[in-house]
Amino acid sequence: MKVTEFSEKTKRDHIPAPWESELGKDDFVSYMPSYRGGAYLDLFSEIHTPQETVGEMTSYLYDPVENGADAEKSYPLIVFLHGATNALAGKICVMHSGCELYASPKYQAELGGAFLLVPLANEKRDENGELIDSWSESYLEPLYKIIMEIKQNHNISKTIVTGGSSGGVMSWMMAETYTDLVDVCMPISSGYTPNEETLRRLDASGMQILVGHGRHDELCAFAESVAPKEKVLAELKNCHCYFPDWVRNGDHGVASLNFGFEMGQHCLINQVQANLMFDDGTPYDAALPNGLTAWIREAVSKSRG
Repeated sequence: MKVTEFSEKTKRDHIPAPWESELGKDDFVSYMPSYRGGAYLDLFSEIHTPQETVGEMTSYLYDPVENGADAEKSYPLIVFLHGATNALAGKICVMHSGCELYASPKYQAELGGAFLLVPLANEKRDENGELIDSWSESYLEPLYKIIMEIKQNHNISKTIVTGGSSGGVMSWMMAETYTDLVDVCMPISSGYTPNEETLRRLDASGMQILVGHGRHDELCAFAESVAPKEKVLAELKNCHCYFPDWVRNGDHGVASLNFGFEMGQHCLINQVQANLMFDDGTPYDAALPNGLTAWIREAVSKSRG
């Protein structure tokens, strides 16, 4: 994967998105999420875990008990898997992965408390600017080991795996490979969807699933990534599908993000971080009137075991 650097001027300049001509007459383009990151990063501790296959991995963990939650209770663990290049930012990846605001008092109260884990792939660039050593099948077992170690050291009830873009792909792959481990799976903007047999197997296991994907996704085209499985996904007993015509920011504007190429409609993970709630308190998804935190809490209670 070639990682191209763009000047700050290029990033600032508005280049019309390829989908702008398709907007409705009352639509407008929005260039930034309403929330701002950084306020809760200090609540995440850094963990280093040696791995024989991929080398030492860095992870960031939010512990609700260390932040005032009842130590006698158990809490779910939500694992956020970042998208490609996000690990290069270090701890800021906690924000990029869609995780940071879930450490806020508001989200924690709505969840009833939750551990939050952000593992980082050992991403780096070679001398040609190519991204190397990002998420792949070789990280499945290391991720499993990290999650199991966290579960052994803390009072954890259920395991939720989520992520955007390549993190969405890894979420599906973790669910497929370690079905007994993953109680709730939330793949977002994934370029991969399992085949029908696998989807029905996951559903039959009692795993709760939420699939999110914008229909105008610029990087993982909906027509290729999701549409062939859309009917099957809709038929699953334990699956909620959120496939908005337009991915929007908190101000209701259609999301645009340009870093030399347009990817605003790919970044549904930003709306996940906003709890799928607009700034005015209305939900992104009418079927989730109280946002994603409420869906997660219900899914945890409904999942097997």
